[in-house]
Amino acid sequence: FTPLMDKEQLLFTLNDLETEDLNIFQWHLKNGVEGFLCIPKSQLEKSNRPDTVDKMVQKYGPNGAVEITLIILKKMNHNQLAPLECDRVPIKDTYTEVYMIKGCTGGVNTKHEVRQVEDFYPKTEETPITLSDLFKVQSTEKKQGTKVLTLGIAGVGKTVSVHKFILDWAEEKCNQDIDFIMYLPFRELNLIKDEMYSLSELLLYFHKELCSGEEKEILNEKHRLLFILDGLDESRILLDLHQKKVSNVNEKTTLDKLITNLINGELLPSALLWITSRPAAVSKINDQYFNPVTEIRGFNDPQKEEYFRKRIRDEDQASRIISHIKTARSLHILCHIPVVCRISATVFQKMLKDGTDMKNAPSTLTEMYLHFLLTNDAVSSETKRAEVLDIVKLGKLAFLQLQKGQLLFYEKDLEECGIDVCEASVYSGICTQIFKQEGKIYSFVHLSFQEFLAAVFVFLTFRDEGNPLLKTPLEKIKWMIKHRLCDLLKTAVGKAMRSENGHLDLFLRFLFGLSLESNQKLLKSLHPELDIKEESLEETVNYIKKTIKRTKSFEKTFNLFHCLSELKDISLISEIQTFLNSGDLSTQTLSSAQCSALVFVLLMSEEIQEKFELKKFRPSDKGLRELLPVLKNTRQAL
Repeated sequence: FTPLMDKEQLLFTLNDLETEDLNIFQWHLKNGVEGFLCIPKSQLEKSNRPDTVDKMVQKYGPNGAVEITLIILKKMNHNQLAPLECDRVPIKDTYTEVYMIKGCTGGVNTKHEVRQVEDFYPKTEETPITLSDLFKVQSTEKKQGTKVLTLGIAGVGKTVSVHKFILDWAEEKCNQDIDFIMYLPFRELNLIKDEMYSLSELLLYFHKELCSGEEKEILNEKHRLLFILDGLDESRILLDLHQKKVSNVNEKTTLDKLITNLINGELLPSALLWITSRPAAVSKINDQYFNPVTEIRGFNDPQKEEYFRKRIRDEDQASRIISHIKTARSLHILCHIPVVCRISATVFQKMLKDGTDMKNAPSTLTEMYLHFLLTNDAVSSETKRAEVLDIVKLGKLAFLQLQKGQLLFYEKDLEECGIDVCEASVYSGICTQIFKQEGKIYSFVHLSFQEFLAAVFVFLTFRDEGNPLLKTPLEKIKWMIKHRLCDLLKTAVGKAMRSENGHLDLFLRFLFGLSLESNQKLLKSLHPELDIKEESLEETVNYIKKTIKRTKSFEKTFNLFHCLSELKDISLISEIQTFLNSGDLSTQTLSSAQCSALVFVLLMSEEIQEKFELKKFRPSDKGLRELLPVLKNTRQAL
């Protein structure tokens, strides 16, 4: 197990304890358990759940903390053992290698990250690379340490890959020429960004198991060291590569100077360095220092199937789930993202366990995420009702931070949304499945879940509290006159269409998905006060079709087709299917909207096209440009 996974599972377990039970649990820690040293009373005084987990791991190590937790819970006759004993699956049992290549897409990609996944098709000229080979590519270079930069969108498997690399090294499976690995995640560096440290002091801060003096021996240039700086995109430390030079490991300075001097090789020039990041954050550093630059693309199709078969041990269940996902093409494509695979596996396993017919299983992302919220059947309806306000507050947090482009939140961010920081760690049931806490750092399980909750917030509050998408006084005046569901969706479409970087694209899909009456009924089970909005969506569908016809951007058009899919409207798609099935393709000229629909149909088809004969379709000039993306999904174009 990785230490981080252990801590998360421990926190998940302690979150299930009531305050009185937590006090009893801490009493056992203070008074001692056979075979374990006690934790001094002063250290546990006023400790909340995350603090308690940190103290246990610091005192007993990750495995010891799990063992003493199991012992104490048994003494207390609690059933919270299940998450630790059943759900704790070693990473080596479920880990599936992600598809990683040397080099990267290059340039600034202004598409929404999910759209980047939907556009992903392996190219023949790509060079795959494995985790174990990352630091072998420059093995002939002796004087300067290899520096690797690994890029990948949110949730694609960067951090898990880092954990697997460390695990394989610790188990002596690979990279045994590396003597020590120092894991320094940016999200934890953020907490001390204004403090002064030497590199040796920083090492002791992150690795408290080291005895004083050992860090000096480790930082001796005779050893082969690897520093892993995970999550550059999460950094709130301003990095300037032209900072004052620092070459002494014992010189106290600011964190930005330590990091930049590790990057440019002034500090421990022989050390290996591995930085992971989302692509958008690469501008914070100069990638000329890195060779190789790699990109994690997530799972390819065989890896998706391998993941589900590893995660779901019942072969029949796994086969049925894989079969269903292949028929729901948009879900199948998004399963390139490992975290979407994990969410899908959780939802479908629960449905099969409950005897649900897979014909009724989710086929859109909105349905999937709604069902994921409902998977914890251990929470009573009374508890769920008590947590409704928390869900709305979390949705507000998600919405406000989405507008700022932030994935990590800190205490002041929670307080701005009316969330009591002292109680944030106590969220139980549905909240712990979507909201993560590590010390004083908070995040959602994935960027797409943040976008989903942001849409939930807007959908639940737009009538009572006004439309949070509106900014100008004129927009707000118009809203006072007309504020139907249709008006909300039109406003959201306008905002998303004007967004240059597509950051509202997935939010828009979710908002449309929540408008479907069947999904509103699911949402009502989480928010009993919700009045089902039985407005006809015909006006909205017609508005989308008109917008598709006048939209020049293929990216925007493609997203609008996804919005129609969320509404289960396939009228434009049916027109194209009829057209394709007619066989008489050369006598009709396709309109721009029909060309867009054709592209959507072909790109969402299950298999790569063997041959695409452009001359058959007689597109208009604009339509011709819109058909070009199909070439990426075609082996031969004529």
